[in-house]
Amino acid sequence: MQIHNLFDLGWSNYFQSQLDLDAIGSQLPFRVIAVQRDLFECLGLDRDNRQKLLHISAYHWRNEPPEAHPTVGDWIMLDTEYQALKVLERKTLIKRRSPGKESAIQLIAANIDTVFIITSCNDEFNINRIDRYLSIAAESGIHCIVVLTKVDLCEDVAPFLTALADAQPQLHVEQVNATDATSLEALKKWITPGQTVALLGSSGVGKSTITNSLSGNQEQSTAAIREQDSKGRHTTTSRSLHVLADGGLLLDSPGMRELQMVDNEAGIKATFSDIEALASKCRFRDCQHQSEPGCAVIEALESGKLEQQRFDNYHKLLAEQARNSASLVQRRQNDKAMGRFYKSVMKSSRKFKSRE
Repeated sequence: MQIHNLFDLGWSNYFQSQLDLDAIGSQLPFRVIAVQRDLFECLGLDRDNRQKLLHISAYHWRNEPPEAHPTVGDWIMLDTEYQALKVLERKTLIKRRSPGKESAIQLIAANIDTVFIITSCNDEFNINRIDRYLSIAAESGIHCIVVLTKVDLCEDVAPFLTALADAQPQLHVEQVNATDATSLEALKKWITPGQTVALLGSSGVGKSTITNSLSGNQEQSTAAIREQDSKGRHTTTSRSLHVLADGGLLLDSPGMRELQMVDNEAGIKATFSDIEALASKCRFRDCQHQSEPGCAVIEALESGKLEQQRFDNYHKLLAEQARNSASLVQRRQNDKAMGRFYKSVMKSSRKFKSRE
């Protein structure tokens, strides 16, 4: 789609208010639509209001922590020579602890208005995983819709709908056949002009197929799932933002096998607001909901008002995010200490050379 103004890319007063008169007159906002190893693919308008696609070097952020690096969906301010100046403050952010042993933040996407949590009506469906997505989105106050795919291959969708209703009664759910354009019409009401929607989910659930159908092209590769275990193969290898012909933007992303919580306590508590409400009625403010007398959570578990599986997942996510967040704090402290050490070594080296 040809863009005619920044609103087509999701620009709003939130970002405009961050610019002073000098910036408005001398800088250009570009939105990151894809991230490669050392380059950021950015889309925006030049001085003559013509659409322009740029590849911006990551060199400008070489000394910045991972959280400060641009990610897909970010707005970058450029000078008249199209050199990077800064990343604008984010309205929302989706992030996770990076996979593997390293304690670091991995940014998934920024400035997302709505998340489509894509899951299939087969063995891939997992309430605990959906709770993870909801918690990550809730941390930034992002609106979520669960999209059930492969309904055409499912004999009975009711068990999936019941499981979602029991866990999250207020959650809106759409049922689609990702290969049927008519079936996907229900999703368009959530993708209005200027709004950015991110598709999150495991590999093989239909994210790229939905992106291709809604965008009207076949830019994203697709592949069938393995029938024996309903697991998909990675076809999308990087996150990318797509401007739709009817307005709105879609962000497709690779399937994420690991979705570790970090800096997500508020999001988890918002997702499990029913448990938080029960906890507020416990006799002791620091109740751990194990064996304390007067525990409203234990009473709800014993009476069947609260499912043990839901409580276990709540407890697991809180413990996970606390552990990962503590590791991240330690890493940041170590990095700062190392930075101070390098600076002192360089300073001493300069003093030594000056004496020679």
